Order: sequence, then structure tokens, then C-alpha cells
Amino acid sequence: MSTQRVFVARLSGCFVFDPAGDRLGKVRDVVVIYRKDDPPRVIGLVVEIPGRRHVFVSIGRVTSIATGQVITTGLINVRRFQPRGGEVRVMAELLGRKVYLNDGSGTAVIEDVAIERNRLGEWDVGQLFLRRPRTSASPFAKGPTTFASWPEVREQQNPGEAQSAEQLVATYSDLKPADLANTLLDLPEDRLIEVAEELPDDRLADALEEMPEEEQVHILEALGDERAADILDAMEPDDAADLLGQMPEERSEELLDLMEPEEAEDVRALLQYGPDTAGGLMTSEPIVLSADATVAEALALIRRHELHPALAAAVFITLPPYETPTGRLLGTVHFQRMLRYPPHERLGAIIDDTLDPMPASASAAEVARLLASYNLVSVPVVDQAHRLVGAVSIDDVLDYLLPDDWRSHDSDEGSDAARAASVSTATAGIPRRR
Repeated sequence: MSTQRVFVARLSGCFVFDPAGDRLGKVRDVVVIYRKDDPPRVIGLVVEIPGRRHVFVSIGRVTSIATGQVITTGLINVRRFQPRGGEVRVMAELLGRKVYLNDGSGTAVIEDVAIERNRLGEWDVGQLFLRRPRTSASPFAKGPTTFASWPEVREQQNPGEAQSAEQLVATYSDLKPADLANTLLDLPEDRLIEVAEELPDDRLADALEEMPEEEQVHILEALGDERAADILDAMEPDDAADLLGQMPEERSEELLDLMEPEEAEDVRALLQYGPDTAGGLMTSEPIVLSADATVAEALALIRRHELHPALAAAVFITLPPYETPTGRLLGTVHFQRMLRYPPHERLGAIIDDTLDPMPASASAAEVARLLASYNLVSVPVVDQAHRLVGAVSIDDVLDYLLPDDWRSHDSDEGSDAARAASVSTATAGIPRRR
């Protein structure tokens, strides 16, 4: 009987199915425990189920593991995964660790870990995929790779030495911002900061926007002033304003002074509004065009990949200038209306001027009622001179109306039984571990 071997980095993201073929979730990590004289033993998987909840699936309930899928018995406890003492997550904690080769040939970094099923049906850590230090001075060069078994290496990390997060960051490249945020918050404290330091500014900014504000503040403060300012520059102005609003005024001003002047100006403008007003909820960067612009020009703008879908649903027509605060607001042209007209049609000819904009002082409840009453996904916000100062999108209102901890893993909105039904599982009487 041959040994079955699966590399964890390739396993991450694979779908998990029950015996009937119903999809339960995705693999996010593998949990192991160290042993004195033997390779680490696999005890289970961390699986992300609907609702972005990470749960523990004991290896005893896994009937098959392959690089493309995992089959379970269908019995899953949907209580949120919390690591216990002695448990180590391969993706979160092993990848990027420095090891010393026992043959005296030097050091290497773990880039992947193979888990192997033995003849007794148990899963252990088998081969390690390692990368040695680079030998070329070129910044684009990488060191040679090699394989080694667990007994052929030893771990040793000097006090204060950072663990490489480069490989772990690469495995997160396909995660959506909300999923990335949840994955980061599941990491041990030190590892979270290491990964945050490695992530590109725009990627980390997207993830921070999906986290509870106290977590945003904590991560930002751990990154240092210059990096924190870069992250704030990359965030949407309304999200950056919300984050800075959680900090002491003196600290907020320090970071604003380090930001790009144009970005800081947008954030300062938003900070003058109350958090429960249209001005406090809005983004100051909606799509603004002149009445002479064409349908083709508008469609080209809303095609931009980085544009939020809710903001892409409409463009706002104003008198010059066309950056907020603009000239007088003339009206709105909705995306669906544009599709009914030829590309050369002027936007001024198809304006919807029947919808009154919201004053910046309007309450969040008023904005919510307007969006619900007219089935809108965004609404323009104006100042007392009827100049466009921003737009509130439906996601901004939902974010405000939902409980403060709705982004938190620990929020138990809805019953575990309901969640269990949604992923075709049974929870009664199933222990959380082994």
C-alpha cells in the first residue's frame, strides 16, 4: 500500500464535501501537534463554512484528502475554531519558518509542507519543501529549492527574529477582502503583524475595511507611522475617516499630516460630519461628469476594476468643477438607463432629476428610508449650496445599521443549528475535538 501525500499549500482553498456530494466549505489550514521523536501528527483541518466562519474538522471525520477536494463524514461542529495549547497551524505558523539542515549544509525556509497518510490511516507531516538562501546579488533571484523529511531538519529561531511571511502572503492572493480579513484575524498576534507588514498597501487596506474598527486601529498602530499613513492613503476616504475617528484627535492629526495632501483633504472633509449623518456615511469620490459627457465616456469610467459596484451603478451630473465639492448638482444617470441609449448620447439628455439628493446633515435613518423606498443602491449628498459633496451607497448604510460586532468571528447571530442546516451538517452530541 503506497503512501498518500498532499502538499498543504495546494490543499488550501479546496472544497470540502459530505458523502452525498454537498459542498460544506473550503480548507483554510491544517492543524498539527508536535511529538518528541516523530514528525508532527495531523489532528484536523480548519474549514471555512458559509458565513465565513472557521471551524475545526477532526481528521477522524475526514474519509479522503486529495489536492482537489476533501470528503468528510458530514458531521461537523460549527463552533468557531480556536487553537488550543500545543496545536500548530501549518499555513499560519509553519510556512516561512527558518530551519537548519542536520547534514550541516546550512539554513532554509519552509515554503510548503506535505502531509502523508500511513498504513494505519493516520496523517503525519512528511516532506518539507524548502528554499535555501539566494546566492545571487540580484533582487529578482531566488535561492535553490530542495526537499527534506522532518527528521532531517531542526527548527531554531533567534529571539526577536521575524518569521518570513512571504509564502503565506502568496497563498492569500486569491482571497476576497472579507475572507482575507477573517483569515488574518484568525492568525496568532505576532503572525498577524508579520503578514500585515508583507501585504501590499492596497491589499491590506481592502482587508482593514472589512475588520472591526478596534482591530483596524490595533493593526495600524503596530505598523508604524509611515506605513500607517500609506495604508490610510489606499483606503476609501470614508473608511479612513471612520478609522481615524476611533483614535485620539492628536494621533489622528499626526497620521493625517503624513498622508498625501489630496487624500488627507478628503478625509478631513468627512471628519467634520457626525458619524450618523449622510455626510459621515458618504464617500467623497463618486463618479462625476458634465452634462456634455457621453454614454460611452460614462460606461468607460464605471468599468474600472477598482470601483465599488454600488458606486458604479450611477454617475452624477454637475456644473464645474467636477471634483467634490462640485458645482451645482444637476441630476443622476443610472447605469441601466445608459444601456438603453446609443454610445454618443449626451448624459445631459437622459438625466434623472426626479430624485431629491440628501443634505449632508440628514440622519442615517433618513438615508436608509430613501434607499429602501426607491430601491436605490446609492444616493447623492449635497451641501447647503446644492453642491455635490459625496454619495452614500447601500453598503455604507448596512454597515451602520448592523450591530457593531457584525464583522466579528464571535458574533453568533442566528443559531448553530441553522448554520448547521445551511452546510448539511449535524451537530448534536459531537465533541469539538477528537
